[in-house]
Amino acid sequence: MKENSNKYDVIVLGAGASGLFCAMTAAQRGRRVIVLEKSNKVGKKILMSGGGRCNFTNHYVDANNFISNNSHFCKSALNRYTQWDFISLVEKYDIQYEERKHSQLFCKDSAKDILNMLLDECEQAGVHIRTHCEINAVKEVIADSKSEGQQQCDRDSRYCVKAAIDGKPIRLECHSLVIATGALSIPTLGGSSYGYDIAKQFLLDVIEPQAGLVPFMFSDSMKAVCESLSGLSVEVEVDCNGQSFTENMLFTHRGISGPVMLQISNYWSQGDSLNINLLPNINISEWIIAAKNNNGKQLLKTVLNHELPKALVSELQKIFWREHENTPLAEMSDSLLSTIGGQLSHWNLKPSTTEGYRTAEVTLRGVTTDKISSKTMETKSQPGLYFIGEVVDVTGHLGGFNFQWAWSSGYCAGSYA
Repeated sequence: MKENSNKYDVIVLGAGASGLFCAMTAAQRGRRVIVLEKSNKVGKKILMSGGGRCNFTNHYVDANNFISNNSHFCKSALNRYTQWDFISLVEKYDIQYEERKHSQLFCKDSAKDILNMLLDECEQAGVHIRTHCEINAVKEVIADSKSEGQQQCDRDSRYCVKAAIDGKPIRLECHSLVIATGALSIPTLGGSSYGYDIAKQFLLDVIEPQAGLVPFMFSDSMKAVCESLSGLSVEVEVDCNGQSFTENMLFTHRGISGPVMLQISNYWSQGDSLNINLLPNINISEWIIAAKNNNGKQLLKTVLNHELPKALVSELQKIFWREHENTPLAEMSDSLLSTIGGQLSHWNLKPSTTEGYRTAEVTLRGVTTDKISSKTMETKSQPGLYFIGEVVDVTGHLGGFNFQWAWSSGYCAGSYA
């Protein structure tokens, strides 16, 4: 097909992880594919992910690593294109990678390796990619033809996309339209609600989105504590609404972040509290009472300094035992020490809010899966219309799972579009 033709088998909106993977998969089937991206560059979130190393998947992928109103929906796609399939592709390109904590896989060199791999696959398959593309309208061809008074339309074309590429208006037609526009997270990298708008246009329900994998902020006295400890990291266990994670917590000048807080943010709602265990592998009450019996002359902070950063212990002392900061353990009752131990293992914090979509790694919820085929990602009520990646109501935990969902959902759509 000539490059300047305006008719394609597949138009993919969005040149992120899922969009590029879908495009290359469809093109490898002999489909004529074009990808339209509104930004000046493709794959921006790929490049910034994992600190520039791209946590591209995980050795252990399971449906339990994902959040959705339909917990079974993601299973088909994850089984059709697995983490091992993507790892094989990475190895085919001799991309060096490493396994980190919790079986996460990262590029050893740069996230550019993953993006270049996808672009190479697209180029080999003949995918056309256009950046600086502003989408003005998406319509069914028949409806659009009627509105413009046209007598007939291409029977193979089901959708038309009216856009401006580098400021020049263009009308494209396609048999299959794939929505891979991402969602609201990190708007500076192109995040928007446009995919939701298209879903609503075609009468698909959208579950109210929320920022996910996002740091917390405070407006009470905890804000000053976080500011004073900014940059300090400690491994904790945090639970909220029946969910629990153990990983590093990072204090920032705005609040608390780090892997464990990003994970639990997916289960937090406005007004909820977080329960933090500062020493998840120790019964703190029993430990400090034993320390008292062993050496009653020492101070509580001295004992805690063996397991926690001194700066953190200093702040905790101001909160929980300020009046006993110079009291030897021998002069503190077991009951008091047990109470303090309980406070340290059940530190209850109530964030005022999160940092929101500005820094959120993902967007929770989205286009409901009720009217989408779990096998093909095609909408059941609108033939030829597909939704993949972050725009769908499937969100992974931190650890490469959201990228795996992008690869898997993109593969499924690309296999049928």
